[in-house]
Amino acid sequence: MFRRRASRRMARGFQPPAVPPLLRRAHRMMQAGDYEDAAASFYELAQKAEERFPERAPVLYLEAGRAAILGGDAKKGIAHLRRGLTILASQGRHHRMRKAGERILLELRERGLNAEADEIAVLLRNNLPGESDAPVSQEHPILPTHCPACGAAVKPDEVDWLDDVTAECDYCGSPVRSESG
Repeated sequence: MFRRRASRRMARGFQPPAVPPLLRRAHRMMQAGDYEDAAASFYELAQKAEERFPERAPVLYLEAGRAAILGGDAKKGIAHLRRGLTILASQGRHHRMRKAGERILLELRERGLNAEADEIAVLLRNNLPGESDAPVSQEHPILPTHCPACGAAVKPDEVDWLDDVTAECDYCGSPVRSESG
């Protein structure tokens, strides 16, 4: 019986990484509407990630920016958003930058932050290659709305897919399997 369980885990490919408690707490703060503390937590995580997990840093900065804006500090929020998008550009992750940028612009304009949206639009225009470089979208199965490991919202059009039914959480790197898979 023990061997069967171990072989199932190994067949799945890999073990989920350890999720920092601060990441779980930051997502809970966002859900509870404690945006100021969530912004500070995501910012702290982003700074630490730049050195140890650079592929995670951009989404943490983007979430810090979103939390700051929701908490009423648009100036700090835009600075965090700019940092996250700039890191995506420097990493050559243009498709991710484009998708995140589209979402950010929509959210800023919905909140009436048009000048801030224009600032982000200029950053995107100056850092994104032409449309011909955009990858062709594939149809994927439906993912859960939140990562089971850290509680982050899962954005199916922005995640990295590991296989046909499994995506990687942007925040903690855990595999997120489709609800039908």
